[in-house]
Amino acid sequence: MPEPTPAIGRIVHYRVSGAEADAVNRRRQDFHSSRSADGRTGFVGHIGNRVEPGDLFPAMIVRVWAESTVTVNLQVMLDGNDTLWATSRPEGTEPGSWAWPERV
Repeated sequence: MPEPTPAIGRIVHYRVSGAEADAVNRRRQDFHSSRSADGRTGFVGHIGNRVEPGDLFPAMIVRVWAESTVTVNLQVMLDGNDTLWATSRPEGTEPGSWAWPERV
């Protein structure tokens, strides 16, 4: 089977870095701390389960920057109502990189 090629709309797996996990958790905590959810204003805030460094989430490729280095921008689907925009990410297995899902 040929090696997959990064392209807009392809689904990959993304491993969250420590800084990204901190940022996601901070946005979610800010929403709860502001008590915006209590006011029933219709404001949609960041809510979801806690994100830890190294957590793996599905992500959609939204831009391919350099096919030679396989650098892409991703919309990472978190376990909540929000997403993470991961820009200029390389292919790999360490936090802050993406990989093709294993075929089962």
